[in-house]
Amino acid sequence: MQKALHYTNLLPPSASAGGSAIPPPGDNQSGGEFVPGAVNLRKIVADNAVVVFARKGCCMCHVVKLLLNGHGVNPTVIDVDDHNEGDVTDQLSRIVGAAPQFPAVFVGGELFGGLEQVMGAHISGELVPRLREARALWL
Repeated sequence: MQKALHYTNLLPPSASAGGSAIPPPGDNQSGGEFVPGAVNLRKIVADNAVVVFARKGCCMCHVVKLLLNGHGVNPTVIDVDDHNEGDVTDQLSRIVGAAPQFPAVFVGGELFGGLEQVMGAHISGELVPRLREARALWL
């Protein structure tokens, strides 16, 4: 089974020791540039075929992870909790242009959607081709 990456485990030691890893909204860092000491979620999304941003203990997030695992996909899972939800939501809203809801599933570097979109694509038969296109499936 996949190993979930807790958001705070992605922070460099200096950022998780006390300082905020995410710059204030007014900074010029919203263009996707690397911010020293910050977790670059844009890079994580771009570098992995499937990324799931999941709230810890959320049943809908669990269903999405089980569905993807059932297809043989090993997604990168970022666990979001109450302490880091604001930071993650801010960065994801910069990536997609709107505040996402959890679970947020990215396939091939683009927002695929949440549970409803993933289940709808699964039922209609569109999920597997999309996963193949993103090179998350090899069959």
